[in-house]
Amino acid sequence: MRAVFLDYDTVSNGDLNVSGLRAAVEQLELFDLDEAKMPQQMRDADIVLVNKLALNRELLQGAAKLKLITLAATGTNNVDLVAARERGIGVCNLRAYCTASVAQHAWALILSLTQHIPEYSRLSRDGSWVRDEAKAVLAHPVRELNARIFGVIGWGELGKATARIAEGFGMQVIVANRPGGARSDGRLDLDQLLRVADIVSCHCPLTDATRGMIGARELGLMKPDALLINTARGALIDSAALAAALRAGRLGGAGLDVLPEEPPVHGNPLLDADIPNLLVTPHVAWAAREARQRCLDEMAENIRDFRRGGRRGRVV
Repeated sequence: MRAVFLDYDTVSNGDLNVSGLRAAVEQLELFDLDEAKMPQQMRDADIVLVNKLALNRELLQGAAKLKLITLAATGTNNVDLVAARERGIGVCNLRAYCTASVAQHAWALILSLTQHIPEYSRLSRDGSWVRDEAKAVLAHPVRELNARIFGVIGWGELGKATARIAEGFGMQVIVANRPGGARSDGRLDLDQLLRVADIVSCHCPLTDATRGMIGARELGLMKPDALLINTARGALIDSAALAAALRAGRLGGAGLDVLPEEPPVHGNPLLDADIPNLLVTPHVAWAAREARQRCLDEMAENIRDFRRGGRRGRVV
Protein backbone atom coordinates (compact mmCIF):
# COMPACT_ATOMS: atom_id res chain seq x y z
CA MET A 1 0.00 0.00 0.00
CA ARG A 2 1.12 3.55 -0.77
CA ALA A 3 0.67 6.11 1.98
CA VAL A 4 1.21 9.87 1.77
CA PHE A 5 1.52 12.30 4.67
CA LEU A 6 0.27 15.54 3.11
CA ASP A 7 1.51 18.00 5.76
CA TYR A 8 4.22 16.19 7.67
CA ASP A 9 6.04 19.45 8.34
CA THR A 10 3.18 20.54 10.63
CA VAL A 11 3.98 17.61 12.93
CA SER A 12 7.77 17.31 12.76
CA ASN A 13 10.76 19.54 12.16
CA GLY A 14 12.96 16.51 11.69
CA ASP A 15 12.99 15.53 15.36
CA LEU A 16 10.70 12.48 15.16
CA ASN A 17 11.19 8.78 14.36
CA VAL A 18 9.06 7.60 11.42
CA SER A 19 10.21 3.98 11.45
CA GLY A 20 6.87 2.80 12.84
CA LEU A 21 4.97 4.46 10.01
CA ARG A 22 7.36 3.12 7.38
CA ALA A 23 6.95 -0.41 8.77
CA ALA A 24 3.15 -0.16 8.56
CA VAL A 25 3.04 0.33 4.76
CA GLU A 26 5.00 -0.69 1.69
CA GLN A 27 5.57 2.90 0.57
CA LEU A 28 5.45 6.13 2.57
CA GLU A 29 5.97 9.62 1.18
CA LEU A 30 6.31 12.62 3.45
CA PHE A 31 5.29 16.00 2.01
CA ASP A 32 5.43 19.56 3.27
CA LEU A 33 2.09 21.38 3.34
CA ASP A 34 1.17 22.57 -0.15
CA GLU A 35 -2.55 22.79 -0.91
CA ALA A 36 -1.97 23.20 -4.64
CA LYS A 37 -0.22 19.83 -4.86
CA MET A 38 -2.73 17.85 -2.80
CA PRO A 39 -4.77 16.40 -5.71
CA GLN A 40 -1.62 15.09 -7.38
CA GLN A 41 -0.17 13.72 -4.15
CA MET A 42 -3.41 11.90 -3.28
CA ARG A 43 -4.18 10.56 -6.75
CA ASP A 44 -2.67 7.07 -6.37
CA ALA A 45 -2.60 6.86 -2.59
CA ASP A 46 -4.23 4.03 -0.67
CA ILE A 47 -3.78 5.82 2.65
CA VAL A 48 -3.68 9.56 3.38
CA LEU A 49 -2.18 10.87 6.58
CA VAL A 50 -3.07 14.45 7.42
CA ASN A 51 -2.92 16.92 10.27
CA LYS A 52 -4.31 20.35 9.37
CA LEU A 53 -5.18 20.28 5.66
CA ALA A 54 -8.84 20.06 4.69
CA LEU A 55 -10.00 17.02 2.74
CA ASN A 56 -13.21 18.01 0.97
CA ARG A 57 -15.53 16.02 -1.25
CA GLU A 58 -13.76 17.07 -4.44
CA LEU A 59 -10.37 15.88 -3.18
CA LEU A 60 -11.80 12.57 -2.01
CA GLN A 61 -13.53 12.00 -5.34
CA GLY A 62 -10.23 12.54 -7.13
CA ALA A 63 -8.46 9.88 -5.06
CA ALA A 64 -9.83 6.71 -6.67
CA LYS A 65 -7.63 4.28 -4.70
CA LEU A 66 -8.09 5.88 -1.31
CA LYS A 67 -9.10 3.43 1.43
CA LEU A 68 -8.12 5.12 4.67
CA ILE A 69 -7.58 8.62 6.07
CA THR A 70 -5.50 8.71 9.24
CA LEU A 71 -5.68 11.97 11.17
CA ALA A 72 -2.80 13.26 13.27
CA ALA A 73 -5.34 14.82 15.63
CA THR A 74 -8.49 14.20 17.64
CA GLY A 75 -10.67 16.71 15.78
CA THR A 76 -12.26 15.62 12.50
CA ASN A 77 -13.52 19.03 11.31
CA ASN A 78 -11.07 19.09 8.39
CA VAL A 79 -12.46 15.96 6.72
CA ASP A 80 -15.76 15.65 4.84
CA LEU A 81 -16.94 12.61 6.79
CA VAL A 82 -20.16 12.29 4.78
CA ALA A 83 -18.23 12.08 1.51
CA ALA A 84 -15.78 9.60 3.05
CA ARG A 85 -18.62 7.40 4.25
CA GLU A 86 -20.28 7.49 0.84
CA ARG A 87 -17.02 6.38 -0.78
CA GLY A 88 -16.39 3.66 1.82
CA ILE A 89 -13.21 5.40 2.96
CA GLY A 90 -12.25 4.71 6.56
CA VAL A 91 -11.31 7.64 8.79
CA CYS A 92 -9.25 7.26 11.97
CA ASN A 93 -8.46 9.89 14.57
CA LEU A 94 -6.31 9.91 17.71
CA ARG A 95 -7.24 10.19 21.35
CA ALA A 96 -5.22 10.82 24.47
CA TYR A 97 -1.91 11.16 22.62
CA CYS A 98 -1.32 14.74 23.83
CA THR A 99 -3.12 14.75 27.17
CA ALA A 100 -0.06 15.57 29.27
CA SER A 101 1.13 18.22 26.82
CA VAL A 102 -2.22 20.05 26.64
CA ALA A 103 -2.83 19.96 30.39
CA GLN A 104 0.69 21.28 30.96
CA HIS A 105 0.13 24.14 28.51
CA ALA A 106 -3.25 25.06 29.99
CA TRP A 107 -1.60 25.41 33.37
CA ALA A 108 1.30 27.37 31.92
CA LEU A 109 -1.29 29.90 30.75
CA ILE A 110 -3.12 29.87 34.09
CA LEU A 111 0.00 30.35 36.16
CA SER A 112 1.40 33.02 33.85
CA LEU A 113 -1.83 35.00 34.20
CA THR A 114 -2.23 34.39 37.91
CA GLN A 115 1.36 35.37 38.76
CA HIS A 116 1.60 37.99 35.96
CA ILE A 117 4.86 36.40 34.85
CA PRO A 118 5.27 38.36 31.56
CA GLU A 119 4.58 41.68 33.27
CA TYR A 120 6.90 41.10 36.22
CA SER A 121 9.65 39.84 33.94
CA ARG A 122 9.36 43.08 31.97
CA LEU A 123 9.53 45.19 35.14
CA SER A 124 12.70 43.37 36.16
CA ARG A 125 14.39 44.05 32.83
CA ASP A 126 13.25 47.58 31.98
CA GLY A 127 14.70 49.21 35.09
CA SER A 128 11.40 49.57 36.98
CA TRP A 129 12.53 47.28 39.81
CA VAL A 130 15.65 49.39 40.36
CA ARG A 131 13.84 52.73 40.12
CA ASP A 132 11.01 51.91 42.54
CA GLU A 133 11.12 48.50 44.21
CA ALA A 134 7.87 48.84 46.15
CA LYS A 135 5.91 49.96 43.11
CA ALA A 136 7.36 47.22 40.90
CA VAL A 137 6.75 44.41 43.40
CA LEU A 138 3.10 45.34 43.93
CA ALA A 139 2.33 46.46 40.38
CA HIS A 140 0.05 43.52 39.57
CA PRO A 141 -2.36 41.58 41.78
CA VAL A 142 -1.21 38.02 42.55
CA ARG A 143 -3.63 35.60 44.18
CA GLU A 144 -3.41 32.11 45.61
CA LEU A 145 -5.30 29.37 43.83
CA ASN A 146 -5.93 27.32 46.95
CA ALA A 147 -9.66 27.06 47.85
CA ARG A 148 -10.75 28.76 44.63
CA ILE A 149 -13.10 27.18 42.07
CA PHE A 150 -11.93 25.56 38.83
CA GLY A 151 -14.68 25.14 36.23
CA VAL A 152 -14.33 22.64 33.39
CA ILE A 153 -16.33 22.63 30.17
CA GLY A 154 -15.77 19.26 28.49
CA TRP A 155 -15.26 16.36 30.90
CA GLY A 156 -13.19 14.15 28.62
CA GLU A 157 -9.57 13.03 28.73
CA LEU A 158 -8.17 16.58 28.57
CA GLY A 159 -10.67 18.18 30.93
CA LYS A 160 -10.07 15.52 33.57
CA ALA A 161 -6.28 15.78 33.28
CA THR A 162 -6.37 19.55 33.68
CA ALA A 163 -8.74 19.25 36.63
CA ARG A 164 -6.42 16.82 38.43
CA ILE A 165 -3.74 19.52 38.43
CA ALA A 166 -6.27 22.01 39.82
CA GLU A 167 -6.93 19.65 42.70
CA GLY A 168 -3.19 19.57 43.36
CA PHE A 169 -3.37 23.33 43.93
CA GLY A 170 -6.19 22.82 46.43
CA MET A 171 -8.91 24.05 44.10
CA GLN A 172 -12.51 22.84 44.04
CA VAL A 173 -13.39 21.35 40.64
CA ILE A 174 -16.84 21.83 39.12
CA VAL A 175 -18.02 20.55 35.74
CA ALA A 176 -20.50 22.02 33.27
CA ASN A 177 -23.21 20.28 31.34
CA ARG A 178 -21.85 20.79 27.84
CA PRO A 179 -24.23 22.64 25.48
CA GLY A 180 -25.87 20.09 23.23
CA GLY A 181 -24.81 17.19 25.46
CA ALA A 182 -26.74 15.08 27.93
CA ARG A 183 -27.30 16.49 31.41
CA SER A 184 -25.44 14.63 34.15
CA ASP A 185 -25.99 14.44 37.87
CA GLY A 186 -23.56 16.56 39.83
CA ARG A 187 -22.82 18.93 36.96
CA LEU A 188 -23.89 22.53 36.58
CA ASP A 189 -25.55 24.27 33.69
CA LEU A 190 -23.06 26.47 31.88
CA ASP A 191 -24.55 29.73 33.19
CA GLN A 192 -24.28 28.47 36.77
CA LEU A 193 -20.66 27.43 36.32
CA LEU A 194 -19.69 30.75 34.76
CA ARG A 195 -21.15 32.66 37.70
CA VAL A 196 -19.16 30.86 40.40
CA ALA A 197 -15.88 29.71 38.79
CA ASP A 198 -12.63 31.58 39.37
CA ILE A 199 -11.06 29.82 36.38
CA VAL A 200 -13.03 28.44 33.42
CA SER A 201 -11.14 25.99 31.21
CA CYS A 202 -12.59 24.84 27.87
CA HIS A 203 -11.93 21.28 26.67
CA CYS A 204 -15.00 20.41 24.60
CA PRO A 205 -15.31 19.73 20.86
CA LEU A 206 -16.62 22.27 18.38
CA THR A 207 -20.17 21.41 17.35
CA ASP A 208 -23.21 23.36 16.21
CA ALA A 209 -24.27 23.51 19.87
CA THR A 210 -20.90 24.69 21.26
CA ARG A 211 -19.95 27.17 18.53
CA GLY A 212 -19.93 30.62 20.14
CA MET A 213 -21.08 29.17 23.48
CA ILE A 214 -19.19 31.93 25.33
CA GLY A 215 -20.20 35.34 24.01
CA ALA A 216 -20.90 38.75 25.49
CA ARG A 217 -23.81 37.48 27.62
CA GLU A 218 -21.83 34.59 29.06
CA LEU A 219 -18.75 36.72 29.72
CA GLY A 220 -21.01 39.11 31.61
CA LEU A 221 -21.94 36.30 33.99
CA MET A 222 -18.33 35.64 35.00
CA LYS A 223 -16.59 37.13 38.04
CA PRO A 224 -14.67 40.30 37.15
CA ASP A 225 -11.40 38.69 38.31
CA ALA A 226 -12.03 35.27 36.70
CA LEU A 227 -9.75 33.71 34.10
CA LEU A 228 -10.94 32.12 30.85
CA ILE A 229 -8.71 29.42 29.32
CA ASN A 230 -9.26 27.80 25.93
CA THR A 231 -7.04 25.01 24.60
CA ALA A 232 -9.87 23.33 22.68
CA ARG A 233 -11.30 25.12 19.62
CA GLY A 234 -11.18 28.85 18.92
CA ALA A 235 -14.76 29.18 17.73
CA LEU A 236 -16.11 28.20 21.14
CA ILE A 237 -15.58 31.83 22.16
CA ASP A 238 -16.71 35.06 20.50
CA SER A 239 -13.36 36.79 19.88
CA ALA A 240 -14.75 40.32 19.64
CA ALA A 241 -16.78 39.92 22.82
CA LEU A 242 -13.76 38.62 24.73
CA ALA A 243 -11.57 41.47 23.49
CA ALA A 244 -14.20 43.98 24.62
CA ALA A 245 -14.55 42.38 28.05
CA LEU A 246 -10.80 42.44 28.66
CA ARG A 247 -10.44 46.03 27.50
CA ALA A 248 -13.27 47.09 29.80
CA GLY A 249 -11.78 45.28 32.79
CA ARG A 250 -14.82 43.02 33.11
CA LEU A 251 -12.65 39.87 33.21
CA GLY A 252 -9.46 39.06 35.08
CA GLY A 253 -7.68 37.60 32.06
CA ALA A 254 -7.72 35.02 29.29
CA GLY A 255 -5.26 32.45 27.97
CA LEU A 256 -5.89 31.04 24.50
CA ASP A 257 -4.06 28.48 22.42
CA VAL A 258 -6.68 28.48 19.67
CA LEU A 259 -8.47 30.96 17.42
CA PRO A 260 -11.43 30.49 15.04
CA GLU A 261 -9.13 30.81 12.01
CA GLU A 262 -5.67 29.22 12.18
CA PRO A 263 -3.39 30.76 11.25
CA PRO A 264 -5.39 34.03 11.51
CA VAL A 265 -4.53 35.29 8.03
CA HIS A 266 -7.57 37.57 8.06
CA GLY A 267 -6.77 38.94 11.51
CA ASN A 268 -8.58 38.57 14.80
CA PRO A 269 -9.66 41.14 17.44
CA LEU A 270 -7.69 39.23 20.07
CA LEU A 271 -4.39 39.91 18.32
CA ASP A 272 -4.48 43.65 19.01
CA ALA A 273 -1.50 44.66 21.15
CA ASP A 274 -3.48 46.86 23.55
CA ILE A 275 -5.63 44.12 25.11
CA PRO A 276 -4.65 43.66 28.78
CA ASN A 277 -4.25 40.38 30.65
CA LEU A 278 -4.35 38.26 27.52
CA LEU A 279 -2.03 35.49 26.39
CA VAL A 280 -2.39 33.94 22.93
CA THR A 281 -0.22 31.07 21.69
CA PRO A 282 -0.32 29.61 18.14
CA HIS A 283 -2.03 26.26 18.81
CA VAL A 284 1.02 24.64 20.36
CA ALA A 285 -0.49 23.00 23.46
CA TRP A 286 -0.30 19.60 21.78
CA ALA A 287 3.23 20.03 20.45
CA ALA A 288 5.55 18.55 23.08
CA ARG A 289 8.01 16.28 21.29
CA GLU A 290 6.82 13.27 23.26
CA ALA A 291 3.22 13.94 22.23
CA ARG A 292 4.13 14.32 18.57
CA GLN A 293 6.09 11.06 18.60
CA ARG A 294 3.16 9.35 20.27
CA CYS A 295 0.99 10.79 17.51
CA LEU A 296 3.04 9.10 14.78
CA ASP A 297 3.19 5.83 16.67
CA GLU A 298 -0.59 5.81 17.19
CA MET A 299 -1.19 6.59 13.51
CA ALA A 300 1.01 3.63 12.59
CA GLU A 301 -0.97 1.36 14.90
CA ASN A 302 -4.25 2.59 13.37
CA ILE A 303 -2.94 1.70 9.92
CA ARG A 304 -1.75 -1.74 11.01
CA ASP A 305 -5.09 -2.47 12.64
CA PHE A 306 -6.99 -1.28 9.55
CA ARG A 307 -4.96 -3.64 7.37
CA ARG A 308 -5.88 -6.50 9.72
CA GLY A 309 -9.55 -5.66 9.29
CA GLY A 310 -9.96 -3.87 12.62
CA ARG A 311 -11.58 -0.55 13.52
CA ARG A 312 -9.05 0.97 15.89
CA GLY A 313 -9.52 4.74 16.10
CA ARG A 314 -12.29 4.69 13.49
CA VAL A 315 -14.81 7.50 13.32
CA VAL A 316 -16.06 6.39 9.89
